[in-house]
Order: sequence, then structure tokens, then C-alpha cells
Amino acid sequence: MPYRGPVNASLRKAGKIGPVRTPAGIREGLPRSRGGEVWKEGRIVDALSKLPDAMNELLDGFMTHAVVGDTTVGLTQYIFWMFVAIALLLVVMFVFKKKQAQSLVPQGFFVNGMEYLVEFTRDDMCKSILGDTWKKHFPFIAALFFFILFNNIVGIIPGCHPGTGTIGVTAALALVSFIYFIAVGIKRMGVLGYLKSFAPKGLPLPMAIMVWVIELFSTFLRLITLAVRLFCNMFAGHVVMGTFAILASLFFEPLLQSFSAAALGGAAVSVFWILILIVIYLVEILVAVIQAYVFTLLSAVYIQLVEEEE
Repeated sequence: MPYRGPVNASLRKAGKIGPVRTPAGIREGLPRSRGGEVWKEGRIVDALSKLPDAMNELLDGFMTHAVVGDTTVGLTQYIFWMFVAIALLLVVMFVFKKKQAQSLVPQGFFVNGMEYLVEFTRDDMCKSILGDTWKKHFPFIAALFFFILFNNIVGIIPGCHPGTGTIGVTAALALVSFIYFIAVGIKRMGVLGYLKSFAPKGLPLPMAIMVWVIELFSTFLRLITLAVRLFCNMFAGHVVMGTFAILASLFFEPLLQSFSAAALGGAAVSVFWILILIVIYLVEILVAVIQAYVFTLLSAVYIQLVEEEE
């Protein structure tokens, strides 16, 4: 190995000898070590240095952008994919009913799977909670569950955005659920009777007023919690998946640019991120189903509460 002391530095400055070439990724002043450890460290530093810009680009992609028009009156990417999910849901339901009518006995994975979802909605979210009143609420509960489920599933597909990934859509869904169970209560008891039901009978007037205010606040709080819970879970899940996808790509990128032993080592690191990404992706599919279930289940519980009021 040539001497790299002051004499060589002076000769290089005078132009007597050429510059000493160092592998990409090694910063000046870093000592060499066997096995290219410093080289690999430089690669890792370079990869991680790109992470902030990549994360900013990722988060910007999740912000609301207009596809047609502007964000005020135009069509955003979230609304576009919501319409795609609705169209997909209608197609699936049409095909399901057509295949179901062809035979009295369910045949095939698709028909059996759809029947299981319908029966699950009927038995676990309607009959078990709403009791004898389940039939009149089943269309609303089923429509709510399948709408949220298909939006969540579409959002998991790479390159797509879930309609439930924006607070505007989840707030609208929460408002629909809120208006529905309020309307059920007013239909059963009348406006004045429904308002009176916020405070139990037999309480002293001061305590009744305090309980009435708390229950009124709690009722309106349901609107907020329904919207925020669904939005935060879907948005956060997609940001986490995007982050691990970026980490995998940053460590794999040097191998695509030039093949070397150290670049291959960086690619091996990316395999670790990819494995984590696959696990998170599977978990996110489960979360998509669970969040549709939780939102619909809570809506059914709120309906059941007003149905039981006397």
C-alpha cells in the first residue's frame, strides 16, 4: 500500500502524482479497515441520508391533491379511488347475485366467501346486537360495512389511495351513522322524548341537568371518535408501509446502479426491510377488515341504545 503521508500529499498538490482513488461512499479522513467495513458504513450513511427527502415525498403523496379541478370543488385522488371502490363493490355484488341464482347450493370460493361475509354481517353485527329489530337495520349495517371494507381493501393495493384515508370521507361516514341512529331515536320517541331520554327518570333536577349535558356531549363525541379512529388507523398504516418500502428501495438502489460485493451487502439489508414490509402488509390487510368491522359494530351499538330507550 503506498505511503499517504505529507510527502505524497505535497507531490499530489504539485501534480507529480495523480489523485488517490477511493471507493465511493468513503469520506475523507476515515481510516481504512479490512473487509471494506468503512465502505459499507459509507453506503449505509448515503442511503439513510436520502431518507428525509423520500419521507417528505411520501407524506406529500398522502396529502389531498386534485385530479380534476381543485381541492375545493374538484375531484381528489381519495374521492377518485372511493368511486373505484364503489364501482368494484357493485360489480362484485352483481356477479355474486348472478352466480348465487345459478344454484341452490353455494359453489365456488367466491360465492361461499361472499355468503360468509353477508352471514357474518347479519349474525354478528345485526342479530346479536339489535335483537328483534335487526331486519329493518340490516340494509344500512351491511351497506356501511361493505362500503368501508372495499375502500380499505382498495387502499392496500400499491399505487391506490383508500377513500377512508382522508378525514373528509370518514367524517361523512360518521355523520351518516350519527344521523341514522338519531333519526331512529326520534322516530321511536319523538324529538322531545328523545331529548328527555338523555337523563334517566327519577333524578333530582340539578343532577338530571348535569347528566343530560354529559350525555348530550357524549352523543356528539361519538361522531368525532368514529371519524378520527377510522382515518388515523388507515392513514398511519399506509405511512408505515410506505416507510419500509422506501428503506428497502434505498438499500437496493446501489446494486441496480453498479454490481459489487458491498452493493450486494446493501441489497441483503434491503431483504430485511422487505420481510418486515410483507409482515406489515399482511397486518394491514387484517387492520382493513377490523376497522370496517369496528366502525359498523359501533354504529349498530348506537342504534341498539336508542332502540332500547323507553
